[in-house]
Amino acid sequence: MPQCLICQTDYEPFISFGKMPIANGFLTEKEFEKEYFFELKTGFCPKCKMVQLVEQPDREMMFHENYAFFSSTSARQVIHFKEFADLIAENYLNSDDPFVVELGSNDGIMLQHFKGAGLRHLGVEPSANVAAVAIEKGIATISEFFDEELAKKIIAEHGQADAVLAANVMCHIPYLHSVAAGIKLLLKPDGVLMFEDPYLGDIVEKTSYDQIYDEHAFYFSVASVSYLFEEHGLEVVDVMPQNVHGGSMRYVIAHKGAKDISAAAIAQRKKEEELGLHLPETFERLRRNIETSRDKLVEILAGLKKEGKRVVGYAATSKSTTVTNYCGIGPELVEFISDTTPIKQGKYSPGAHIPVKVYEEFCGNYPEYALLFGWNHAAEIMAKEQKFMESGGKWIIYVPEVKIC
Repeated sequence: MPQCLICQTDYEPFISFGKMPIANGFLTEKEFEKEYFFELKTGFCPKCKMVQLVEQPDREMMFHENYAFFSSTSARQVIHFKEFADLIAENYLNSDDPFVVELGSNDGIMLQHFKGAGLRHLGVEPSANVAAVAIEKGIATISEFFDEELAKKIIAEHGQADAVLAANVMCHIPYLHSVAAGIKLLLKPDGVLMFEDPYLGDIVEKTSYDQIYDEHAFYFSVASVSYLFEEHGLEVVDVMPQNVHGGSMRYVIAHKGAKDISAAAIAQRKKEEELGLHLPETFERLRRNIETSRDKLVEILAGLKKEGKRVVGYAATSKSTTVTNYCGIGPELVEFISDTTPIKQGKYSPGAHIPVKVYEEFCGNYPEYALLFGWNHAAEIMAKEQKFMESGGKWIIYVPEVKIC
């Protein structure tokens, strides 16, 4: 039996998605033979309530100089992170010379607002190519992995932080105890950690199993986050549900006793109990729902192929890797995936090896159906693709339910 990464308790996996490649590992045809695979299994720890991957791929295989995700390519994300930065500036940067640190700062999408306001800041971004984009914008960034030792170096050079921020990062880090210990050191006595990640409650309610892939070591709830940080003298003092990435939760964490615990945090803990996020049977039910979703999606795609209809994937996301490989969806069912990210274009999807083509291939010859891998950006995408729909094009959606619309 595997041991929990948070509390070392033995736990049972509740689902295996089978052999899986690196989710963001878009590759050339020459690289097919050397492609890395691991078994994607997920389990629930009954003690600390953490849902986690059983097997953790090496972090250097996921976050490196060819990492293919740039936050600023999404207009919605640009707005979201400006609002995030404004919230921090208005509520938590009250000292004479505030200092903000962001973990996994990507291309500087959030820190650019602190730079623009003339505030001291530092981004910690382990993917060198992404960090380089931020540095070119004049955003103070170092390309390293954050842990307790790096926290000490940052303090020695810059002092303690008023705020430590992270977005879609904490769930990527398997060695969270070292991160929590580093944050404990880095935060001023009245400082806050504010981070957001995909929320376990949304995954359960929406059967959004494509949130489960190699980069996401953990699937957080308020209960499991509380357990982790309380081990380090920190506590959750507020939560803010977010509608980005298909359903996320923003957590505000402070030194124990430094701030009042909000009514929202208390209410969310109660809601989690009502959802059964503390019960093993909830995850057995999730497994059954995932299997049903898989079977329905494959049935639709196989039926369209039999009818001679063209299906093209829309958005070469990391999440699509889980769906295509778990469901056995290859180029025989999905002709290609349309994507606007240059680093992915001309390559093939991980494992399933579906060609990734430029956006012009999609709008230059519309298919009858588009499989929406970027479902978490559905509103933004559908507003953009009015011509596709006016041409008679239909969307295949699989979250929260499998359907054609």
